[in-house]
Order: sequence, then C-alpha cells, then structure tokens
Amino acid sequence: MLTSVDTELIRVLADPLRLHIVTLLAQETLCTTHLVEETGAKQTNLSNHLKVLREAGVVDTEPCGRYTYYRLRPAVIEALAGQFADLAQTARATAEANLKRSCS
Repeated sequence: MLTSVDTELIRVLADPLRLHIVTLLAQETLCTTHLVEETGAKQTNLSNHLKVLREAGVVDTEPCGRYTYYRLRPAVIEALAGQFADLAQTARATAEANLKRSCS
C-alpha cells in the first residue's frame, strides 16, 4: 500500500518539468546550465524545481568548481516502481478472486 511518503514523492514527480528533469538525469549527470539548455526553463525556475527534487531525495548533487552537477538516485525510483508493482499485483489477485464487499 502507498504511504504518505510515497504520496509526497508522487506529487514531486507529477510536475511536468520535474519529470522532464528526472528523465534527463536518468540518461546522464548534468549541471544547471545543461538543464536550462535542455528544458528551456529559466534558471531560477529550474533551481526551484531542483531544490524540490533534492529535498525529496530524488537527486544528489556534486559540486564542481562554480557549477553543481545533479545525478538521479535510481534506488528512489526503483522503490516507488516496486510499490506500484506490488499494488498492481494486489489488484490482479483481487480481480482474479472476484473479491468485493457486499452492499447492505
């Protein structure tokens, strides 16, 4: 079953720009400059979204001179995917057993 922590992570990933950032970071480690180029977002807007992703534990940072590189934390995505897989398995078992609550 999904917990409140998972609900928060889903909320974080539901934003289209944050999901786009996560998709880009799945392919390579990027700095803010690269992400601005790839997304077309303004740097301040992008920085705010990256802060949300950092606070949610979705990305790690790596300082490199005056730049900060961002890296996706795959374990966080895998854990969420695993919970959705468990939810799907429960739904499949419920459907196969034809479990339903009677109305009184």
